[in-house]
This record gives sequence, structure tokens and C-alpha cells, in this order.
Amino acid sequence: MSDAIEGVLYVVATPIGNLDDLSPRAARLLGEVDLVAAEDTRHTSRLLRHLGIAPSTLSLHEHNEAARVDQIDARLAAGQSVALVSDAGTPLISDPGFVLVRELRARGRRVVPVPGACALVAALSAAGLPTDRFLFQGFLPAKGGGRRGRLEALAEREETLVFYESPHRIRDTLADLAAVLGARRVVLARELTKTFETFLEGSAEALLARLAEDPDQARGEFVVMVAGAQPKAGGDASIIEADALLKAMLAEGVGVKQAAAVTARTLGGAKKIWYARAQSLKDGD
Repeated sequence: MSDAIEGVLYVVATPIGNLDDLSPRAARLLGEVDLVAAEDTRHTSRLLRHLGIAPSTLSLHEHNEAARVDQIDARLAAGQSVALVSDAGTPLISDPGFVLVRELRARGRRVVPVPGACALVAALSAAGLPTDRFLFQGFLPAKGGGRRGRLEALAEREETLVFYESPHRIRDTLADLAAVLGARRVVLARELTKTFETFLEGSAEALLARLAEDPDQARGEFVVMVAGAQPKAGGDASIIEADALLKAMLAEGVGVKQAAAVTARTLGGAKKIWYARAQSLKDGD
């Protein structure tokens, strides 16, 4: 039975390089829908020709997205199905589509995701950096002052930081990463799923030197991943200091909850961490 239900907007992920990464479901739906709304119809037409299909297409990009909402909504109201695609990867992820999806959902229209390729997820899966928590920031500001300001605001975040970057600004971004975040581990994923896919890792300064030695490594689109900051509390030194403080308060009859709160205010870190530590010390005593 076909997935193409009347009045549905399908948000369809398309390949970021290797055309074989398009899912069978996505390929089928692109051939079934009444309209494909594409970030760049010329770019998407190459994918459609590869699939041997020729659906009607409509451009939908950052400059005309708001103006397209009523037009696409009218299609859905008439019982037609529409596929939203970007040039590569999952729409809305640093690509157009948010305004359309938000407005259509507000109007009660059905929006269905058709998952597939996403550059940031693909990069993280092979980078060897922690992935239990990460913070995706899309593209950093183009100008140096804004870029450094954003990095300074993120300097104490403990999650793996993930950015997209263009070949025109990758060197400037690495220079700012070195200046603001120092010698943290950085992984560059370049040209994912394409012929010249590479992963480079090291400090930002070392990667700058690598790009200077081999300018070809500065070509293509990048996912930049940076190790998060070290926790303010929880290291060996912090634990020793916290234990001493907690033991002193517990010995004076201070309750576990209050001791945890005082330790959090004094040394930083979450109260629940120090509560568990205080409780452990109390039980051990």
C-alpha cells in the first residue's frame, strides 16, 4: 500500500554525496508525490533524473520560503502530496523548511518525516568523540568578531560541539578555535560519503598546519567537531576537595541536602552529584 496519503507534506532526506544512500522509501515517495519543493530545483533535478522520474518541482529556499506557505498549503488542502527536499541531507538542519513546517503544522496539516542522510550524524558516528551529548550550532557567524564571540559563549559547554563550515572560512574558523578553545581535540569531516571523504583530527593549530601542507584538504564542505570542556567538578582534584568539605560539614551535623548545596555553590557542579557523594560518604561512615 502506498505511503502517499492525501494532504501530506513529506520531509524527505536526500543523499549528502553517495546517491546509494537514498532510502527505497524516499525514492518511491519522490516518484509518487504531486510536487517536490526543492531548495534548488536544478540541483534536485539531477537526483530525479538519476531515479528516472520527473515530478513537478517548485523552488523553496530561504528567500522565498514564507511566500510559498500558502501555495503549498493550498496543494495539501486540495488533497495533493508534497515532498520537501534540500540540496543534500535532511531538510531544516541548517537548510530551509522550518517556516513551512511550523506554519503547516499550525494549520493542522500532516507532516511526515522520511529519514535518511544527515551530515552531522554521519560525522559524529565516525569521529571518535563523545556522542552521548552534543551541541549542534550549524554555521558559525561569517565575521571574525561574531565567530569568536560565539565560541567564547560555548567555551565552557561540556558537550561535543558540532559546526558546519565552508571551504572559504575553514582556516579562519580553525584559527579562532585555536585562539579561544586552545588545544582541545578537533575532528574535521570533509566531503562525507563522496570520493575524497576524509577525517582529520588533532588540535586546531595542528589542523591549520595540515591544511597549509595540503591545500586540497581545505576543499569541500566540512563538519567541525570539537571536544567539550572538562567538567568544572568531578575530576580527581575536585573530588578530593569536595570530600574534605563534605566530610567537615557532615561531621558538624549538617544535613546531606544542605551540604550538597553548599558544595555546589563553592566548587560548582550539580547539586545532585554532590548529594549522591555526600550520601555515599555518610553511609560509608
